[in-house]
Amino acid sequence: MSLNPQQNQAVTAEDGAVLVLAGPGSGKTRVLTQRIAHLISQKGVRAYQILAVTFTNKAAKEMKERVENLIGPQFVQGLMLGTFHSVCARILRREVMHLPYDTNFVIFDVDDQQMVVKTALKELNIDDKRYRPRSVHGYISNAKNELISPDNFPTTTYRDEVVKRVYARYQELLIENNAMDFDDLLVVTARLLEENPGVRAQYAERFQHILVDEFQDTNMAQYTLIKHLASAHGNLFCVGDQDQSVYAWRGADYRNLRRFEKDFKNPEIILLEQNYRSKQTILDAAMAVIKKNTNRRHKELFSDLGAGNKLIYFEAGNDYDEATYVADTIMQITSSGAARFSECAVMYRTNAQSRLLEEAFLRAQIPHKLVGAQRFYGRREVKDVIAYLRLVHNPSDQISLARIIGIPRRGIGKKALETLYQVAREATNLTPGTLLLELSRGVKSPYWEKFTARAAAPLSNFGILFADWRSSSDILTISELFDKILLDIGYAEYIKDGSEEGEDRWENVMELRRLAEEFDERTMTEFLETVALISDQDTLSEGQDASTLLTLHAAKGLEFGVVFIVGLDDGILPHSRTFDEPEEMEEERRLFYVGITRAKNQLYLLRAAERRRYGSTDWMSSSRFLDDIPEELMMGKSRTGRSVARASSRPKERWTPAATPTRKAASPKRPRTKLAPAKESTYRMGTRIRHPEFGEGIILNSRENGGEEIVTIVFESVGIKRLAVGVVKLELIG
Repeated sequence: MSLNPQQNQAVTAEDGAVLVLAGPGSGKTRVLTQRIAHLISQKGVRAYQILAVTFTNKAAKEMKERVENLIGPQFVQGLMLGTFHSVCARILRREVMHLPYDTNFVIFDVDDQQMVVKTALKELNIDDKRYRPRSVHGYISNAKNELISPDNFPTTTYRDEVVKRVYARYQELLIENNAMDFDDLLVVTARLLEENPGVRAQYAERFQHILVDEFQDTNMAQYTLIKHLASAHGNLFCVGDQDQSVYAWRGADYRNLRRFEKDFKNPEIILLEQNYRSKQTILDAAMAVIKKNTNRRHKELFSDLGAGNKLIYFEAGNDYDEATYVADTIMQITSSGAARFSECAVMYRTNAQSRLLEEAFLRAQIPHKLVGAQRFYGRREVKDVIAYLRLVHNPSDQISLARIIGIPRRGIGKKALETLYQVAREATNLTPGTLLLELSRGVKSPYWEKFTARAAAPLSNFGILFADWRSSSDILTISELFDKILLDIGYAEYIKDGSEEGEDRWENVMELRRLAEEFDERTMTEFLETVALISDQDTLSEGQDASTLLTLHAAKGLEFGVVFIVGLDDGILPHSRTFDEPEEMEEERRLFYVGITRAKNQLYLLRAAERRRYGSTDWMSSSRFLDDIPEELMMGKSRTGRSVARASSRPKERWTPAATPTRKAASPKRPRTKLAPAKESTYRMGTRIRHPEFGEGIILNSRENGGEEIVTIVFESVGIKRLAVGVVKLELIG
């Protein structure tokens, strides 16, 4: 395929700073590889004088193979092409004499890094329950991304002071272990070039041309690094798109695009606007969404693939129906021959949303796989809670006991565990779990004296909890037992460590609780059997005809014939955490834009009127992003509940989806919550009220439950409360 005019302009650009703003599906990888081939074959640049960096090994491998196919492998020898981290590791091993490391330094992975943080906390006598290692490491990593050293770590709170001390000791421990973490590979290289003019000149002279892929995803350390490497000649060729910058949570800074224009005078800026992936209607919807962002350069995306079908919008009664609708529609599409399972993808904002989708796909026997995340029932926090319930149900379950005996940590050391298992083995008809129940009796237990006092006390304390859960299981519902266990072990404090990941993990726990609540009228045996049958599904092999379930973050760089984006409700997408943060709200909009532009032929947009969240039914408002899409681009059920006119005179495209189900999707058998009839509420969202005890507050939402109006209010004095209007007098004040 020949280059279009914009691509050709980029590939043949003269030396100097070039910024290529590449829209989705515009052939950016092709431009990068053709640029490298052009430099070598047409400009006479030697391969070893070129440095090309990207973010994944897969992308680097693909780029190298394409260049070899273009000009032959013999002309690519010496080309340095790889990820930022791999390139930095190669440089650091060559220049280790300038560093406080030996040449055989190791690279610690995430688990290793957290162990180092734990060691630092322990040495500094800092409570690791109050200052969670994962959370502390997150602060350290963010500082490194911004090239902030321990000495320069800003402190405005006591927590900052603690993190600063841990950061300093953490770095000392890394050096003592002759180790670097992933962030150090970037930071140490950037500082090496900053502080050693001779080394900087050496590499700037060697790499006469530097090419960067996914430039919008670079952090400050990476930007500083490439700026130093281009310092001698300014031949920096960057490809990116601020509209696809969705990784701020891991340090990416789209503002590097603006820094590029400022630091490199008069750079050539080229827009790649022709899309080779999607039909024009999909692109029109994407542009309508993203144009509301302010920090961007406008691109007018266009496609020669035809207008295509309208977007299909569906508002489900609840999230069960939403998942069932997706499964039903995929079955219709594939049965009609319009697409294969592998051409269909379902995208969502948070991992917790996958559970209902997985179950709907299993019921419909749709082959599927998860990308970018573990299966819901394979996630650590979900497996933890299930293991607790399994052990209560069956004290002989040694696998579950081994998993949770130290989660959260409760002072049971390795020696105590070894003795527990040894005593159980030596006894008759006794497992480690039943031995714990025996030890709950304290000194009255015949096995007490087989343990040291240091080991017996924590084992007995856990045994007391275990025995209490066993007796409570006869009188509590499954969800009540679920709540009791989590409260007794302090699991919320263990999971919610202040990080975004911790919040996401807690959402997964609450999603599991929601399933448990559905079994309150059934038995624990049925619940555990249901979970086991779902979690034991074999992982689908690559190449199999299977639909894909993935988060919107994981969807970047992928494409599918048919895309379903679910959970288009305010509070989900955009996420509630972003409501008061304009920068984060813009990133949420970019995330939706990325999802839209993954679709080649057909896009489905779905939301649910009500969702079960955190043990209660919440009435949802449609995502504000949906309001940005012109209604003439959509068909199906409108946001107002009226039917949207279907496509009329537009000529049919070659690809035609199966007819969309017009009935309301059927839910699995379960207790149903009836939809409340629409009626005017006195207590509208945003209204200020006064409570006789709690004082002034603002109404967040209002819903009907069993004929009673329930309002959720945030009070200045006590936080969020849910109140029944008929029980307490509320005074409207504005």
